Amino acid sequence: MTDEKKVLVENEDGDTAEINLNNTGDVTDTGSLEDEAPEVPTDLTETLKAEIERLKGELNEKQERYMRLQADFDNFRKRTAKEKTELAATIEQAFLKDLLPLLDNLSRATEAVELGEESNVETLKKGIEMINQETVAVMGKHGLEPIDTEGKAFDPNFHQAVSRVADPDREDGTIAAELQRGYIARGRVIRPSMVQVVSND
Repeated sequence: MTDEKKVLVENEDGDTAEINLNNTGDVTDTGSLEDEAPEVPTDLTETLKAEIERLKGELNEKQERYMRLQADFDNFRKRTAKEKTELAATIEQAFLKDLLPLLDNLSRATEAVELGEESNVETLKKGIEMINQETVAVMGKHGLEPIDTEGKAFDPNFHQAVSRVADPDREDGTIAAELQRGYIARGRVIRPSMVQVVSND
C-alpha cells in the first residue's frame, strides 16, 4: 500500500486542480484546470434547424402574400380610376346630347333676327321663351335646381348679399330683390344667389 499526498495546484487564471503524489513520485491528475464546454445534443440541434427552416418558410409565404395583396390593390386603384374617367365621359356626353336641341333653337332664333322681318318678332319672343324652358328642363334633368329667393330670409349658405336696402314694409334680413340667380346641383350649392337684403336700421 502506497502513501498518497494530495496537493492543490492553481494556474494563472485562478483555476485549481487536485493531484495526488504517491511514494513513487508519480502524479495522478484528479481534475482539469479548465472546464470542458458542454456538448449540444445532436437531436436538439436538428430540432432548432428544423424550426428555423419552418420560420423561414412562413416568412417567405407571408412576403409573397403581401406582394400579391399590394399588386391586387394597385390593380383595383387603376381600375377604379379608369371606371371613374369612363363614367364622367358618359355623363358629359349625355349632358351635351341634351343640349343639342337648345343649340338648334338658338340657331333658328339667330336666323330669324338676321332676316329682320317684323312678323318674326313675336316668333322670336316665343322661341326665346321656349329655349329658356328647355334649358331649365335639361338642367333639372341633370340635377340643377334654382335657389328660391322670393320672400325668403337671407341665408349665407345659399345667398350672397351685395347690397342693403331700406324697406319699412318688410322685415330686416329678408331678401328684397334677386340680382343674379343661384343654383344647386344635387344638394350642393354651385353658385349662390346674389341678392339685396332689407335693412331698416
